[in-house]
Amino acid sequence: MLVQTSPLAGFRHGAAAAVWPELRPGDPLSLVRDADNPFDANAVRVLWRGRMLGYVPRRDNAALAWALDRGETLHARISKAQWHPNPARRIAFDVFVE
Repeated sequence: MLVQTSPLAGFRHGAAAAVWPELRPGDPLSLVRDADNPFDANAVRVLWRGRMLGYVPRRDNAALAWALDRGETLHARISKAQWHPNPARRIAFDVFVE
């Protein structure tokens, strides 16, 4: 079941720019809690093939952080990878629960 669709936050701070040519819609992503993040207690990292692309946006991360903290299995995949002058609009991803 689709839970949410979000843009990728922090494109410039993760490895997204370095792996940009390899990213494709449909690629699986991993969501990993970053509970020790000093800027956001609900931070959730977005990883592609073990490399951190960025984060779930702060406005979208509370429910995902709650689910991950309780051991829920969440699946994610790239839904959009399209060049845009604004890096925050280049990648979108869908999050699913079983």
